[in-house]
Amino acid sequence: MPDINELHNLYSSDQNGLLNTINSLYDRIEKENMNLIWISIISRENVMKRVKQLLTIPTEDRSKFRLYGIPFAVKDNVNVVNLPTTAGCPAFACETATENAPVVEKLEQAGGILIGKTNMDQFATGLVGTRTPYGACASVFNENYISGGSSLGSAVVVASGLVTFALGTDTAGSGRVPAMFNNVIGLKPTRGLLSTRGVIPACRSLDCIFVFAETASDAAIIFSVTCDFDELDPYSCQMSSSLGATPWISSSTFRFGIPTIKTREFFGDMENPKLFQNIIDTIQRDLNGQAIEFDFTPFLNVAALLYKGPWVAERYAAVGQFIDEHEAHTDPTVYKIISNAKKYTAVDAFNGLYELERLKKQVDKLWKNFDVMLVPTAPRAYTIDEINGTPIEYNSHLGYYTNSVNLLDLAAIAIPAGIRSDGLPFGVTLISHAFTDNALLLRRSSISSNCFHIAVIRAHLSGQPLNYQLTERNGRLIRTCRTHHEYRLYALENTTPAKPGLIRKIGSQGPGIELEISALPNEHVASFIHLISSPLSIGNIYLEDEQIVKGFLVESSALDTAQDITDLGGWRSYLETINTSK
Repeated sequence: MPDINELHNLYSSDQNGLLNTINSLYDRIEKENMNLIWISIISRENVMKRVKQLLTIPTEDRSKFRLYGIPFAVKDNVNVVNLPTTAGCPAFACETATENAPVVEKLEQAGGILIGKTNMDQFATGLVGTRTPYGACASVFNENYISGGSSLGSAVVVASGLVTFALGTDTAGSGRVPAMFNNVIGLKPTRGLLSTRGVIPACRSLDCIFVFAETASDAAIIFSVTCDFDELDPYSCQMSSSLGATPWISSSTFRFGIPTIKTREFFGDMENPKLFQNIIDTIQRDLNGQAIEFDFTPFLNVAALLYKGPWVAERYAAVGQFIDEHEAHTDPTVYKIISNAKKYTAVDAFNGLYELERLKKQVDKLWKNFDVMLVPTAPRAYTIDEINGTPIEYNSHLGYYTNSVNLLDLAAIAIPAGIRSDGLPFGVTLISHAFTDNALLLRRSSISSNCFHIAVIRAHLSGQPLNYQLTERNGRLIRTCRTHHEYRLYALENTTPAKPGLIRKIGSQGPGIELEISALPNEHVASFIHLISSPLSIGNIYLEDEQIVKGFLVESSALDTAQDITDLGGWRSYLETINTSK
């Protein structure tokens, strides 16, 4: 899905841009198997009423609405008027919500278009994405691997390009982990800056609304729209410019803390340590960052309080009575974790608070040595089968770097940081003090190692002779789709292997040309483009769903002797026709 700025440009240049974007989105939902992403979807008919309402806004006034026409989704523990809130448990949703959560209300007031509510680990208890009666979501990069959780649907719906952004929640990593496993940006704000009123709590004193987006600039816009004091939320707070001062953001150098080798943990994974070191090297070389190693143990001791200490009792305070009365409707692992809280006493809770304050003093001493902390978002990925076999232990592995952050009231942003040789994404998280949210968003743009999306139509297609040029560069197929109907496809003369040429001819009416979109790590883009020779080039290709992607185009001078094969709809169909005629 195009980002906010790209969509607004489209809407300005094409009077049907908004209608076409939303219709194409629903076409994809209906055509592709996406049931596992959603728990509730607002009907096309009702969303079109919203679209028509937005279209009545005078063109000159639309810029006042920062999210005008931008499609989004929310996790199904966030209240949306006239929709049930299941928190991943159908029996929990006794009636529909009577009003929007404040964050949803602000997004709609800014012109956003809500598409639906997304799948989640039940009662936001899990980092895996498998503890849901609606079916486990897989990572968009590999159907055998977990999507991460508990905000699984919100991460996948953004990574799949269905919406521009989505809201999740994050208590112990429930947003950051799926952000890494699906290669998207994830902002975990300072506690209380985004109201959690209207959200089914996991640990009410720690919960944060989480923002998933494709770009940091989009995340910054969503953050600014939703960041507001809510006097009806007892945990709401106001942005503090003094506490959030970040002189390091404008300095020629900055200090970033990294766990010592001894306290880094990847639980047997051999490639993620190398990718983490690559990011460290990049920051030092390109951004003049000074790496400061520190002992991560105090953060691990803080993290232990969350699930191995009395804070799990806060989950019981939220839904304990319900799961006691509805054990048959509760995921067995979720039930075991939350019901285990009954062993903790009020004395345990106070002792936990005392221990947290003691550990905070140790952590504060560490923070004096660096401005921002850099950690792997998660140590490693697991397959769905691995998680099903060892659900609690492997889940705890995923929270190694995330569990302490909210207990210490820190801000964090999860950042894509490269694609592994097996095609799975790796990610890192920048962490700093409360109220440094905007600085983290700014710093992220210098560090992230995202992928370049490229559309191919010829010998680079899956199974074709030149596809290896993508795969050997760790390129990975994202999806198959079609161009806008104005594109023409030609078979070029005297090329080996046989090559097609794609060109847009305004006013042309064709079936749309089949193409594949692959994600290519940024570090390999130059070497791949270097392979392209005349008359082919790289340019913007408009897709049938109004998205824009870079891809192969042909110079018009090469078409004089070329054969127009547009009616066949794609290069594969043309090759099949040739093979049949032989």
